[in-house]
Amino acid sequence: MSRTYLGMPGSHPAASRAPFPEAAAASTQDAQLRGNLRHATHTIRAKRAKAVAELDDWGALRAAGAAIKDRTLRHLDHYLERLEESVTRAGGTVHWAADAAEANRIVARLVQATGEHEVVKVKSMATQEIGLNEALAEAGISAYETDLAELIVQLGDDLPSHILVPAIHRNRGEIRDIFRERMAAWGRPAPDGLSDEPRELAEAARLHLREKFLSAKVGISGANFMVADTGTLVVVESEGNGRMCLTLPETLISVVGIEKMVPTWQDLEVFLQLLPRSSTAERMNPYTSTWTGTADGDGPRDFHLVLLDNGRTDTLADRVGRQALRCIRCSACLNVCPVYERAGGHAYGSAYPGPIGAILTPQLRGVGGSLEASLPYASSLCGACYEVCPVAIDIPEVLVHLRERVVEGGEVTLRGSKAVIKPAKGHAAERAAMRAARWALDHPGALRGGQRLAARTRRFHPKRLPGPGRAWTDTRELPEVPAESFRDWWARTRGERGER
Repeated sequence: MSRTYLGMPGSHPAASRAPFPEAAAASTQDAQLRGNLRHATHTIRAKRAKAVAELDDWGALRAAGAAIKDRTLRHLDHYLERLEESVTRAGGTVHWAADAAEANRIVARLVQATGEHEVVKVKSMATQEIGLNEALAEAGISAYETDLAELIVQLGDDLPSHILVPAIHRNRGEIRDIFRERMAAWGRPAPDGLSDEPRELAEAARLHLREKFLSAKVGISGANFMVADTGTLVVVESEGNGRMCLTLPETLISVVGIEKMVPTWQDLEVFLQLLPRSSTAERMNPYTSTWTGTADGDGPRDFHLVLLDNGRTDTLADRVGRQALRCIRCSACLNVCPVYERAGGHAYGSAYPGPIGAILTPQLRGVGGSLEASLPYASSLCGACYEVCPVAIDIPEVLVHLRERVVEGGEVTLRGSKAVIKPAKGHAAERAAMRAARWALDHPGALRGGQRLAARTRRFHPKRLPGPGRAWTDTRELPEVPAESFRDWWARTRGERGER
């Protein structure tokens, strides 16, 4: 690559959370949370299935989306340089951020240069990933979320738990209480007598945010897509708050992961069909905002694009894991995942919850931490996530690949250089079991003898495992060993006829 796009994982506010099993053990005990998640995910799932079924060529669109993403990622250096040229030609300024800390410094410096101390934000996974709000607060800058769900999360001093619906873990009563108790501290207070009716809650948020939109001089956004040919950025949304943030401020700063690239507008057309149906189950988004640099008398006078690596180059170097960079953040995988439905998004300890988070976070951050090493195991490997993914990310394949990395260690790319990592702690018994299984499968006689011994002693087998295996049988019993193996059954019932 002609330019160095190296990245180190940043420090998201949730990065120090407990490993997934511990966090999930607590969240699964919350009956209210599980009820909220079950109702919301089942509703979204059913609507999405209906919207997708309307298209006879959905399979072809899905294949096209995957092919475009793969082609772009193979030549990402070329498209990034083309994008920089296009944005610069259109009047914007491009900044390169290797990691979260550098991205936060760039954004804080740009805001401080305007003399402002408040910014309004469009919903952005990238800024959550790098902990931008917290970094701006340390620099004396207040960042106001304007997406309704993100506003709920911010007012509640909470963390997002879903890619599409960050406040999915809250019900209407909880949202009403948050508005009543916290809105006044952030600006316009909630109306007196506010109820939990959706219309009243939305109106309270609209009035509260209107003041922010009209007074803010700086807006911060992410982007769903970037078009290399023209330097155009695209945000798709359902509320209109994004368009307000993108057009009213005098300065616009967009923080975007380098993988959000598409080469041409023709390529963009495919994703503008895939994303709405997979995320909100709509035929098209109510608001699709595009902007290209700056224009006199129309929109912000200054535009800055911060291209974020933060571990993406390292992910790109992994032939199996790189398919996670196809993700268009539709959240369809979360809505069908039985693990997410029961554990909730906070258990993943990352801006990216659910199945996509279980493969993306360990690659962006590495598997050195206990949380990151546990995430590839936060799945039943049922494959439902792959079936609904609009860009055909084989999440189960990547999960197994990352589990191997956790248990065995091996060669990886870290900060752009090849390195060998050690196996994660706590997996010695698993390694020993897998090696014993490999030896047995390589020696048919030993395997056959072991099967016969297990069958003859099956009356004495425990239903739960001791020691390291206890965790696996805490929620399930060991399957019963059959009276004879399949090989012995075949020989007994088929005899010579079976051999022929």
